[in-house]
Amino acid sequence: MESAEILVLQASYTNPVHAEAVRLVLNHYAEDPMGGGHSLPAEVLEHLPEELAKRPHAFSVLAFVGGEPAGLVNCFEGFSTFACRPLVNVHDVVVMKAFRGLGLSQKMLQKVEEIARQRGCCKITLEVLEGNAVAQSSYAKFGFSAGMFDPAHGRMLFWTKAL
Repeated sequence: MESAEILVLQASYTNPVHAEAVRLVLNHYAEDPMGGGHSLPAEVLEHLPEELAKRPHAFSVLAFVGGEPAGLVNCFEGFSTFACRPLVNVHDVVVMKAFRGLGLSQKMLQKVEEIARQRGCCKITLEVLEGNAVAQSSYAKFGFSAGMFDPAHGRMLFWTKAL
């Protein structure tokens, strides 16, 4: 595995190979306990690449090892009102179990940073589960830190409300 060629690229949602890789790797993530532990519905997987393609502020980075889909980072451009510049929010980061330990998350995040810089972004944001120490270690290694404006007020929390 160590000698297999690693390819990291920005996905083209209309490329059938890339679209299938997005589906495969994202579903692998969904099935992992850190992704919820359940497969995504077939209709979600079927339509995901075309729906992402409709969103000009969405982009994905794929990693292939020896031609096999191995990793995925889904991103969405947002906007920082405090900097008056765009930002990139990393929405999903996944490396297939068979390809962990090859440094793929670092390589994919480097590609995300390249794209963010090309777009004139001021920062990259992401959310990570408190119990996911492996991911936190990877993000810290890449230079991320838990968001904090003033330590007296604590770390930022990510809340959701399902609709």
